[in-house]
Amino acid sequence: MKQFAERMGTLGLIACGIILVVVLGALLAPIIAPYDPTIGSVTQRYQGMSAEHWFGTDQAGRDIFSRLVWGARSSLTGPLIVVVITAIFGTTIALTAVWFGGFVDSALSRVLDLLFAFPNLLLAMLAIAVFGPSLTTAALALAVAYIPYSARVVRSMAMRERNLPYIRSPELQGIPGAVITVRHLLPNVAPLIVTGATINFGFAMIELAALSFLGLGVQPPEADWGLMVSNGQQSLLNGYPAESVLAGLSIVITVAAVGYVGERLGGRAAAGRKA
Repeated sequence: MKQFAERMGTLGLIACGIILVVVLGALLAPIIAPYDPTIGSVTQRYQGMSAEHWFGTDQAGRDIFSRLVWGARSSLTGPLIVVVITAIFGTTIALTAVWFGGFVDSALSRVLDLLFAFPNLLLAMLAIAVFGPSLTTAALALAVAYIPYSARVVRSMAMRERNLPYIRSPELQGIPGAVITVRHLLPNVAPLIVTGATINFGFAMIELAALSFLGLGVQPPEADWGLMVSNGQQSLLNGYPAESVLAGLSIVITVAAVGYVGERLGGRAAAGRKA
């Protein structure tokens, strides 16, 4: 624990604390949220901050604090889906291309170039147009769009590692390529994968929030930070900025915290391996 604290530094520990609070809030939403996030009351519209409603209520009379807590679930789940799929498929494609080289590398590179032609949000919108608006559809579409970026970065580093002695030596000994890749090559590109995953998490959270803002992601009356920013526009014009501002700050702070922690972990791991 002490070594971890030294590696992260003060800002890193603060970022870890923020992430922990957000994750615990999402996991314990049924316990800590005082109200149902989807049910409101016309008589409770636009209530200010009070002991009964900590952050006030929205235009439908729903408790904003409860919606923020429940909204953390979808706001974290979507990017997590994107990151996991991107890391698995992007890394697999990159390491396969690097190990076999030649025609395999060229063919996979052409497929990645084809995926590069589709902007992330455009691909997500096309998928939503076909399968209907939902968080799952948007997350899967973004994951496909992110794969070429992840694969290109990992391939670049793995290509440099491929010809180093620690890879060539076991290869000359007849050890299977899959074993060498998993035991030696993958651990040395892992710091880059971690850093890339945290960056992708931040971009995915922002883009999924944008899709929900446009009504293409999480659907009302479900709670989601991006949807709350959209729903809070009218409230903002009426002089009640709490919903939009708090949801927007939640997105920004979470993205910044995850990105900083990922950068510290990836950078420290890389430095340790070089040493």
